[in-house]
Amino acid sequence: MNFPLFIARKIYADKGDKKKVSRPAIRIATVGVAIGLAVMMISVCVVLGFKHTIRDKVIGFGGHITVSDYMTMETSELYPIQLNDSMMNVLRKTDGIKHVQRYALAQGILKTDSDFLGVVMKGVGPEFDSTFIKYNMVEGKLPKFSDEKSQNKIVVSKLIADKLKLKVGDRIYAYFIKNDEVRPRRFTIEGIYQTNLTRFDEITCFTDLYTANKLNGWEPDQYSGAELTVNDFEQLDQIAARVSKKVDKTIDDYGSTYASGTVVKLNPQIFTWLDLLDLNVWIILALMVAVAGFTMISGLLIIILERTQMIGLLKSLGAKNKTIRHTFLWFAAFIIGKGLLIGNLLGLGIIFLQKYTGMVKLDPQTYYVSIVPVEINIPLILLLNIATLLICVFVLVAPSYFISHIHPARTMKYE
Repeated sequence: MNFPLFIARKIYADKGDKKKVSRPAIRIATVGVAIGLAVMMISVCVVLGFKHTIRDKVIGFGGHITVSDYMTMETSELYPIQLNDSMMNVLRKTDGIKHVQRYALAQGILKTDSDFLGVVMKGVGPEFDSTFIKYNMVEGKLPKFSDEKSQNKIVVSKLIADKLKLKVGDRIYAYFIKNDEVRPRRFTIEGIYQTNLTRFDEITCFTDLYTANKLNGWEPDQYSGAELTVNDFEQLDQIAARVSKKVDKTIDDYGSTYASGTVVKLNPQIFTWLDLLDLNVWIILALMVAVAGFTMISGLLIIILERTQMIGLLKSLGAKNKTIRHTFLWFAAFIIGKGLLIGNLLGLGIIFLQKYTGMVKLDPQTYYVSIVPVEINIPLILLLNIATLLICVFVLVAPSYFISHIHPARTMKYE
């Protein structure tokens, strides 16, 4: 039989005198652990949800890896590269690549009778992965994009539609300037999307790959580039290195030089900002663990002082300091365990409530999302529970040595 564990159970089960100081101390310690764990769980789930939501939106507009012309990467000017069947097969067969799609960009102006707006027409073909845009469609539908003919249909963002007072089914003129030549086109608004990622929503329209190529005056196998999706985002750098080894610095039949870059390198401001959120999480975790540890230390010392007579009796019966320390550490573990249980119920309750009701709203113009996103990560939640338990018990080891200063003879004054 584990003697310290047996005694700890008896102490914990003993309700005793309700006027004892230890009763509120135990409650405060339990609440401290519960609130600390709940706040840590909510913080981690919210930050994970926020980071992954924003990351997925950025990836939805450009894939994980982009292959384009070297000058385009360096200057942001539109230069084409050759993407024939041979190059597309090279990209598709690269280890770790899940999907490859071509795209072509054309800069132009949308004009109504009363207003105009500069936009970037993104031409996409039949291989375009429309999952992201379909998920964010608010009106209309997504047309079947072609690389062989023009349907003169476009999909615009809600931000663009609101600025130009457009709705699904409207027809609008667009003007493109190429080599001092103005090329007008008349498009039909087929759909309206909204991602709340202002940087992209305020300029990006989707149309046929064929249309964008013709507007730029490029050859049939020339495009702005290719967007690559990887199987595992955690392996992005390794996969990008493989792509770079195959295509970077090679020259196509038209004399253009291939270059590649990851979504992180092409959007450094966004991803640097997201990385800063990790620092906030670590600060919150440290503060909450400190609060939980402090309340547990205070509670343990109060319990030890209140149980001084019992400690003296155990010592007079031959119990060692180590045995008594273990007894009170087990007792503290029971308190921590109850706090963890309450914290899990409270934290998960709030997380699930937000996930399925979206009760907490945000300003999409500032945070890029309209509701607070949460992501439930079971391994991380379990790790938080285990870490909280171990850290709280560990910080109690030093205060438990206070027991060694209690002498059986001196405990008589507590009668």
